[in-house]
Amino acid sequence: MSPKFLVPAAVAALLLTVAPSASAINTYNATPAPERTEVGALVVQWDNDGDPATPDRIDWMCSGTMVDRDTFLTAAHCTTDWPEGVRFYVSLGQNVQADLDAANAAHPGDPSAVGAAIAVEGVAHNHPDYPGNSADSKDIAVVQVPAAAVAARWSFTPATLPTANRLGELGPQGLNATPFVVAGYGTEEAKRGPGGHTHPGGGVRMKAPVTFNSLNNTWVRLGQTAPQGNGGACYGDSGGPNFATVDGKLTLVATTITGDGPCYATNVTYRLDAPVARAFLSEFVALP
Repeated sequence: MSPKFLVPAAVAALLLTVAPSASAINTYNATPAPERTEVGALVVQWDNDGDPATPDRIDWMCSGTMVDRDTFLTAAHCTTDWPEGVRFYVSLGQNVQADLDAANAAHPGDPSAVGAAIAVEGVAHNHPDYPGNSADSKDIAVVQVPAAAVAARWSFTPATLPTANRLGELGPQGLNATPFVVAGYGTEEAKRGPGGHTHPGGGVRMKAPVTFNSLNNTWVRLGQTAPQGNGGACYGDSGGPNFATVDGKLTLVATTITGDGPCYATNVTYRLDAPVARAFLSEFVALP
């Protein structure tokens, strides 16, 4: 399995340590999510050719969630292994790809103006022990953004985080009965065509139902198979939210990290009620 990280061809050579992962939200059983205004896209500006005399590139890369007025939660694999001078932005727009297209047309060759037009610039903080290990990858990061600048552009209510070990308290039986929803900007599931599989689409905030599969100390595995009525995550959904209705309230319980390559079967997500995630987040937000 690989991270659900959208890697444009121009940057792939620079990101050899980051394997591509799962997406857009899948086309099956998925719908637009204009009401999930706390869910946003990570936009990145970077030097894609090693020549400082030529313009940087700017593109959306991953998904994430505002967990307070100035903290955007995402995945550490989205904010590491970039060239020196990388700049990170957060957009809470519903269609970040359309916003990028319009801004690029209005500001050709000026990625900084594009970033300022569509998003708010911030500072990334990765878990200091990322990439960890298979038991706990510590694949968690935040981007701190100016609260006033975000509020001036978008209206949103920050996501509710879980209390300590809430998923563990529910246990498999309780989690089987819990509604889950994944959201993000990722690409579509694999499509067969000349030259092999492609993952079209992406850049629009979508949501889809998913169902509980399994739980361990770090990970929640969620089923995204179509016959069960599920949708699911794909490339570019990394760092994005997996919500569960817990105690009658929509709660951000995990973030998308990886899954099966074609984006058909499983979304592997990082628990936010676990000790490592909570210890990291406590440096930036007030935890329940």
